[in-house]
Amino acid sequence: MKIVIIGGVAAGSKAAAKSRRILPNAEIHIYTQEKFVSYSACGLPFYIEGNFEDWHKLLVRSVEEFEKNNIHIHLLNRVTKILPADKKITVLDIEKNETIFVNYDKLVIATGARPNILNVPNVNLKNIFTLKNVEDGIAIREKMLEAEHITLLGGGYVNIALLSAFIKNSKKVTLIEKRHFILPVFDEEISSLIQNYITENSQDLCKLVTDDYVTEFIGRDSVKGIVTNKGMGFETDMVIMSIGIQPNVEIAHDAGIEIGITGAIKVNSRMETNIADIYACGDCTEKINMISDTPVWVPLGSTANKEGRIAAINLCGETEDFEGILGSTVTRFIGFNISMSGFSERKAKELGYDTVSVITTKKDKASYMPNVSEITIKLVADRRSHRILGIQAIGSGDADKKVNTVSVGLQHRMTIEDLLDVDLTYAPPFSTSIDILHSAARVLKSKVG
Repeated sequence: MKIVIIGGVAAGSKAAAKSRRILPNAEIHIYTQEKFVSYSACGLPFYIEGNFEDWHKLLVRSVEEFEKNNIHIHLLNRVTKILPADKKITVLDIEKNETIFVNYDKLVIATGARPNILNVPNVNLKNIFTLKNVEDGIAIREKMLEAEHITLLGGGYVNIALLSAFIKNSKKVTLIEKRHFILPVFDEEISSLIQNYITENSQDLCKLVTDDYVTEFIGRDSVKGIVTNKGMGFETDMVIMSIGIQPNVEIAHDAGIEIGITGAIKVNSRMETNIADIYACGDCTEKINMISDTPVWVPLGSTANKEGRIAAINLCGETEDFEGILGSTVTRFIGFNISMSGFSERKAKELGYDTVSVITTKKDKASYMPNVSEITIKLVADRRSHRILGIQAIGSGDADKKVNTVSVGLQHRMTIEDLLDVDLTYAPPFSTSIDILHSAARVLKSKVG
């Protein structure tokens, strides 16, 4: 069997490695237009911050390691067309500018996603960056070290991690978010708390600008400043553009592969597309939300790895299903943790749920213990069924642990009453005698009756 994989970061690399373990004699090829294969894109902000100096540590598996397992890596090779009727792809060797045909028995599309780019004057000036791959990370860190002022466009997860990195490196930063609050995937009450914390704990190095957006970049060769919709203008040494991403689905669409309502490739629970022997996984694919059972597109590295594994299992002749996602996420600003799973209250209402919610703040351990911190959580439930729909948690304590606990329950349709019955651990160095999750659940219980 000849297995061909388009894309070699998280999902594609995992699909290749798992396929090799199942089928020791299969012929396996990865084609990627990038210079590197199998790297941790999620680790890029922490390399930029300076948590480690050697960017090679971001490479999960080298080309040589793949070749030792008889997995053939073709770097700087862009797949330009899929021909399902002939079971072939066309591949452009970028360096040689030559196109070849490659046949396959099983094909895996793991083309990932790409950053959105502003359509404004001078967007192509030097020192305007997006953060997608290893080369981007190296370039941003090199420029950051010599910059005095940095502008971040977008207030999502990536830019919050980068904001933390730049503040730790004593850089002046302006972050511009088009919407009313940063991290708009959270409910406004939680986003405002995050925003207040950042403003109060950024050593006067950070300026947050909301309800505004860039309309022009200023400069001749390199960016020197920006102008916003509200007429604000200032000088800057570099810009990071993180205003969302979109799935790379063009070659799939052109081949007749079905695209879902989210704009990503539609697959079933075995990562099969609508065309026989073609699978898709990772950031280019649509997912199913396990709470609402509706299609969503939430690109995450953890999900990409899971889907790559599932695609490999099924294309190799075994059977395993991927049940879906909850959209569980976590990031941090310096020592402040930011995490969520499931639906925000705003999203739950959009989907038609009759919501009830509670926001609770509590110490993360007994108040007499050293290094005690606070956690704030928001729990969202459905008033009729009492089912928990989502959790948001922030604070200098272990907020993500509370989210991970609830995420297990979300997957299994946990109710408010179920959460009250969960036997959580307690000892003064680890928690309060009445855990914040139980405190929040009791308030929810009183609200639903």
